[in-house]
Amino acid sequence: MNGKTGIIYKDVQKSVDDVLDYMGKDISFAMTLALGKPVLFINELYKRAKEDSTIRLNIVTALALERPRVKNEIEKRFMEPLVERIFEGTPEFDYMHDFRSGNLPENVKVYEFFSKAGGYMGTPEAQRNHLSSNYTHVIRDALDFGCNVFGQLISCREVDGKMAYSMGCNTDICIDAIKELHKQRQKGKKVAIIGEANTQLPFMYGDAIIQEDQYDLILQGAEFNYPLFGPPKDSVSLKDYAIGLHVSALVKDGGTLQVGIGALGDAIAAGLNMRQRENESYNRALGAVGISGKYSNLIDKIGGTGTFGQGLYGSSEMFVDAFYQLYKSGVLKRKVYDSIPLMKLMNAGKLTPEEIPSDIIELLIEIEGIQPRLTAKDFTMLSEFGILKEGLQFKDGFIIDGTTKISTDFTRPENLTVIKTLLGNELKEGRVILGAFFIGPRAFYEALNSMSEEERKLFGMSGVEKVNQLYGDEELRSLQRKDGRFVNAGMMANVFGAITSDTLECGRVVSGIGGQYNFVSMAHALPDARLVMMIRSTRMCGKKVKSNIVYSYGHTSIPKHLRDIIVTEYGIADVRGKPDSKVIEEMLKITDSRFQNELIREAKRHGKLAPDFELAPEYKQNYPQKIESLLKPFKDDGHFTPFPFGTDLTADEIAIGGSLKLLAVKNKAAIIKDLITELFKPVPQCAKSYLRRMQLDKPKLGKEKILQKVVLSAMRANGKI
Repeated sequence: MNGKTGIIYKDVQKSVDDVLDYMGKDISFAMTLALGKPVLFINELYKRAKEDSTIRLNIVTALALERPRVKNEIEKRFMEPLVERIFEGTPEFDYMHDFRSGNLPENVKVYEFFSKAGGYMGTPEAQRNHLSSNYTHVIRDALDFGCNVFGQLISCREVDGKMAYSMGCNTDICIDAIKELHKQRQKGKKVAIIGEANTQLPFMYGDAIIQEDQYDLILQGAEFNYPLFGPPKDSVSLKDYAIGLHVSALVKDGGTLQVGIGALGDAIAAGLNMRQRENESYNRALGAVGISGKYSNLIDKIGGTGTFGQGLYGSSEMFVDAFYQLYKSGVLKRKVYDSIPLMKLMNAGKLTPEEIPSDIIELLIEIEGIQPRLTAKDFTMLSEFGILKEGLQFKDGFIIDGTTKISTDFTRPENLTVIKTLLGNELKEGRVILGAFFIGPRAFYEALNSMSEEERKLFGMSGVEKVNQLYGDEELRSLQRKDGRFVNAGMMANVFGAITSDTLECGRVVSGIGGQYNFVSMAHALPDARLVMMIRSTRMCGKKVKSNIVYSYGHTSIPKHLRDIIVTEYGIADVRGKPDSKVIEEMLKITDSRFQNELIREAKRHGKLAPDFELAPEYKQNYPQKIESLLKPFKDDGHFTPFPFGTDLTADEIAIGGSLKLLAVKNKAAIIKDLITELFKPVPQCAKSYLRRMQLDKPKLGKEKILQKVVLSAMRANGKI
C-alpha cells in the first residue's frame, strides 16, 4: 500500500485504520478456508463496519471454524466443559456470532464457497449467498466478484538470524491469490494484502515459504500468537470401518493416496495401518467380512493385502492427521522428487532414495536427463538432489573438488570413472506428501511443530493449481502420482454410478463442490489411477432410515460417465467400462437389502434390467446387524475402536457421547418408554462418574432429576451401565 510492502504492525487497530484510509469504505475482503484466516484482523475490520454503516464490507471465504453449538440442556451439560477445554484461548469470529444469531448489519454480507457439511441447511441468507466454485477456480471467481483485500494466517520464525515467513497451513489458494493481486496492482487497481503471523502455526516448507514483501503489512507480536483452532476428531463407527477396510485393499504398494478429513478418512488410515502393522489380523478381517473372497481379482489387479515395502506417497489437497498417522506407521514413506529423470529411474526400479547407484550418470545420460557434456544446469540439478556430494563447484566444464579439477565430458570413459568418487550417498529434497492445506486436532499441530526442520520438509505444501490437477507440469506430476487412488466421499449415488456430494435436488447447498471434480478428472486422466467414491449405504431422515443409493436424483455432482469405483460398507462396485444393466447390478450388490427390491422394480419398469433379473442370494443379506456381527470379534480384541488415533475426550466423555448419539436417533415413544422404566430403578454405582461429568450426580430440581434419568436410560441402552 502507498508503495510500501512488508511493513510490520503490532497494533491491529492501526492496521485496519491504514487499510481503510488507503482502500476507502468499499471492501471485499477475501480469506481462505479453514485454519488460514487472520482472526484478529477480520474481527477488527468487522467491528469498524458495525460501528460505521457507510462501510460496505463483503466477506468472501469458506469453512469458517466455529465452536460447536448446543441445542438442548443435555447437550449443554455435555459440550460446554468439553468446548472450554479443547478451544481454550482460541479466538472466535465475531461476524459468525452475529451471522448465526441474525444480527449481521445490513452493510455486511458473508459469501462462502464451501461450508461444514449441513452447517447452513437452515440459513436462507447463507443459501442465497453461496458461491459455487471449483477449488482451482476460486481465485478467478473471487476477482470477478470484486475482492480487493486479502488476508491470511501465516507462520514466522528466525532462520539464520533473519525473520522468515511461511504460509503454513494454507498454501491452497493463497499462493495464487497474492500473485494475482499483485498483477491487479500493476494494472493500477487498489488492493491490500495482509498477513497475520502466529508462531504457534507449524512452519511448513515446499511452496509455503514466502518473502515478507509479498504482503503489504504483517501483524506480528505476542497477541497474535493465540492457540490455533483444533477441532476434535469424529468417532469412527463399525460401518465406517467396513468402508475403510474395503478401500484399504484397493491401495497398491508403491502408489499414491488421496483421502479427506473425518471418520471415513480415519477408517481408511486405520485399515492401512492394520495392514502394515498387524497383517495377519488384517487379512483375517478381510476374510471375515468377505472382502478377500468377493474381490480377489480386483484386489490382485489394482490393490493388495500385504505390507508396504515401498510405501505410499500422499497427494491430497487436504493434509490431514490421518496422513501423519500413516507416516508414523511406515505406510506413507515413498519419496518423490521434482525431477522428471529421477522419477523415471525410480519408477523403473533403477534408483532409490536411500542409495545412489554407481552408474547413475550413465543412467541419466541414457534417458537424456543430463547432457553427455555436463552443463551448469545439469550440475545444479545433480547437486540439489544429492547425486553429487556437497562442497563441489562447477566452472568452465570442470567440477572442482578442492584443488582437483575433473572434466565433465562424459563421452570419455575415464571421466565416468572419476565422477563415481564424487557421488553422494542418498538423494535429497524428497517428500512423502504434497498438500494444499491442513487442519486437525491440536495434537496434530504439536506433532508438526516438534519435528526437526529436516523431517518437516518431507511434508510439502503447495497451491491447489499444482496439487489438484496435472496441468502445467503433466509429465512430472504423472510420474510422481503413479498408481493413484483418489478417494472421496459422496452423500448419495444413483444406480447408474452418478454421485451427489454437495447439494440437494431442491438446490439447498450442503457443503460445496470443493476440489472433488479435480480428483475425479485426475483419476481418469492418469493411466494407472482409480477413483474411489465412498457412500454410506443409508442415512437417518428424522427417525426414518433412507437409502443413499437411489434410482435417480435431481442433483448430480459427478456425472455417471465419470463413474469408476463406488464403495459402501457392504462392498465394492467396480462400474468403470460396464453397460448400464451391469452397473445397476453392481450397485445393487452394495445397497442395503431393505431397499434392493424397490430399486430392482424401478429399473425393470424403465427397461434398464431384464424382466427375469434376479439378484444373487449372497447379496441379499446386506443388513447393519451383519456388519456388526462380522466385526465384533475384532472389536472385542481391541480393534476398530471409536477413536483409532486418539481423542481429546476422556473415557467417560466417549461413553456419554456415544450414548447420547444413540439417544438422538431413537423415536420419541422408545425414549419415553425407557425413561419410565428408569424412573423406578436406583442409580447404579458404576454410573456415578458419568453423572458427575454431566453435573447430575446430585440433582436438586425436578428437571435435573428427569435429566439424570434420561442420561441413565441412554447409558443403559448403550450397554455402559
